[in-house]
Amino acid sequence: MGAHAASVSAANRLLLAAALAVPGAVSGQPASTGAGAAYPVKPIRIITSEAGGGSDLAARTIAQGIAGSLGQAVVVENRTASLAPELVAKAPADGYALHVNGTAFWLGPLIRKAAYHPVNDFATITILTIAPTIFVVHPSLPVKSVRELISLARARPGALNYGSASVGSSSHLGMELFKSMAGIDIVHIPFKGTGSAMIGLIGGQVQLMSSPPSTVAPHTKSGKLRAVAVTSAQPSALFPELPTVAATVPDYEAVTRTGVWAPARTPASVINRLNQEIVRAFGQADVKDMYFKLGYEVVGSTPEQMSATVKSEMASLGKVIRDAGIREE
Repeated sequence: MGAHAASVSAANRLLLAAALAVPGAVSGQPASTGAGAAYPVKPIRIITSEAGGGSDLAARTIAQGIAGSLGQAVVVENRTASLAPELVAKAPADGYALHVNGTAFWLGPLIRKAAYHPVNDFATITILTIAPTIFVVHPSLPVKSVRELISLARARPGALNYGSASVGSSSHLGMELFKSMAGIDIVHIPFKGTGSAMIGLIGGQVQLMSSPPSTVAPHTKSGKLRAVAVTSAQPSALFPELPTVAATVPDYEAVTRTGVWAPARTPASVINRLNQEIVRAFGQADVKDMYFKLGYEVVGSTPEQMSATVKSEMASLGKVIRDAGIREE
């Protein structure tokens, strides 16, 4: 859901960059751009959002991991969250301008006006990582499982509430999906960020929240909050002690994905070469370990799998957004 809500510190980003080895051998044959020239023959730009976030971290991991094997410089450019995708959508479809972003990239246009279409204006390359969130409740709420939460909500429709980082955030849409699939009525209380929402939950202003593990971990360890379940479709290696929401609500999944795109109509040979190189770079043991410690699971998908995931999530959450009347002007 959306780009990863928790920012990654500059220290973590630099630590990752220092830990990555740049491969020196070319893997695979040069791709053709369709005009007879081998790809790549000049530097590649990765245009992403502001420095310091999860998308920026992923972009720099790619740049560090593929420059050597492609034999070209890979430069990361930071732009605002709204401008970055627009610049890539309008760039030539030749594989020299890429975009790295999270789930908010394809869900954002469903709730607010955008200068791009996430499907029509882009070609998918690969999903890089997923980051599940944790259902946490205030200790005063007498529930220790998703089943008990649903039972209480059904017994007291409209009496329970949940907090979110903002309207249209991952924490908002994931909980609205849960409400829809579980058939319950819980009131949404939006805050102005994950931090303020967490303060509201600890203080008892709200009773429930779905939040990144890095945010909730200190409070669950101290007993100020109770962790109930993880939002990934399958049990997560990140949180082996927690059951999934899907164990009680079949097919439920609410994770933040980070992926890579090129402009629409980029040649398939270029897309496939980039997919091969990027998946290889993210498959390195040190990279996977570093992301795991930051709360991400490295995925690596085909372009087709990524396209199907984006379209499926836009359809399912699009219905939730329409039914709930969620709109950010």
